[in-house]
Amino acid sequence: MEWEPDEQAWHSYINFELRYKELDRARVKNWIKYAKFEEKNSYISSARRVYERAIEFFGEDNIDERLVVAFAKFEEGQKEHERARLIYKYALDHLPKDSCQEIYKHYTVHEKKFGSRAAIEDVIVSKRRFKYEEEVKTNPYNYDAWFDYLRLLEADGNTEQIRETYERAIANVPPSKEKRHWRRYIYLWINYAVYEELENDDPDKVREVFKACLDVIPHKTFTFAKIWLLFAQFEIRQKSLQGARRVMGTAVGKCPKNKLYRGYIELELQLREFERCRILYEKFLEFGPENCTSWIKYAELETILGDIDRAEAIYELAINQQQLDMPEVLWKSYIDFQIEQEEFDKVRNLYRRLLQRTKHVKVWISFGQFEKTTGEENCIEKARTVYKEANNAMKSAGEKEERLMLLESWQEFE
Repeated sequence: MEWEPDEQAWHSYINFELRYKELDRARVKNWIKYAKFEEKNSYISSARRVYERAIEFFGEDNIDERLVVAFAKFEEGQKEHERARLIYKYALDHLPKDSCQEIYKHYTVHEKKFGSRAAIEDVIVSKRRFKYEEEVKTNPYNYDAWFDYLRLLEADGNTEQIRETYERAIANVPPSKEKRHWRRYIYLWINYAVYEELENDDPDKVREVFKACLDVIPHKTFTFAKIWLLFAQFEIRQKSLQGARRVMGTAVGKCPKNKLYRGYIELELQLREFERCRILYEKFLEFGPENCTSWIKYAELETILGDIDRAEAIYELAINQQQLDMPEVLWKSYIDFQIEQEEFDKVRNLYRRLLQRTKHVKVWISFGQFEKTTGEENCIEKARTVYKEANNAMKSAGEKEERLMLLESWQEFE
């Protein structure tokens, strides 16, 4: 074979080696030699056929990047730059990424020499795609790498490839059952749903994404209120009020979280469904009677609706709960409510009831300031009486620092 034989001799040699399982000797180098022999003798079509047969022979699993580079360089030599480009792209799309280093290098050189600006940018994008593929292959739980990869693909706009990559990304469910390990992962699902809604305008696919996400989350351990709320808001945008209510009803049934109840109530408020809001507040407060914010919001709703008696009844129920997370905020809200209604006797009664529970100096000061601002005929004297009473109480209790605060406030008042 050192002598330069004709085509038939090369065929016979390769087939001989294959017949005796000498695959190493029928290796890439010999195919390339064969093709170069044809090219040297100006049999361009034959040389091309040799390269094509070689690609077919080795297949995607066993192909060598040297063969791809040689084939592309052959086409480049024939000034078939588009053919060369297609060969490089085919290899980059189909070969394992760890087998493409040389191909990338030669592809970049080719495009710098013969490509347009767009083609050069395409090479750069391909390199970045290769980098991200390597990162997610090395660590499939590197969600930041998935985000970067998906942003790159979305800029390219290949819907099928983007969907496939999202599916690959969300398949990497965090092995841990700790919520903090899930936060980044959940945003993959959110981005997927947003992509399908905004870019593809595919409501059925969006619905499918949200449902699949909710199936993955271990709700008995923790949930993500954000997913439920986004799903419900999506249904509203689709003008499916029933669908939104179904989502939120399932949410508060499976995992009654404060954020979910508030989101559901906010939804009904926007729809002006006040009776539904009342029902939801009642269920919410059955679930968390210690939640002062919920009591206050419920009472504020009734105030807005003009049902003052109902608002007052809600406040009364609230302050009589055994446990409250922010009692001082609740009492202040109730007092402010009665001040707005100009029910000054009720305000005084509330201050007295509060002072039975706590002798804190701020309550006394607030009481005195209230009396000063009522505008009643003897308001100054009433305020002074409160300060005197407070001073005696502080003096008896031996609260020196608190008494000093009281005296400073009293001095300012006088």
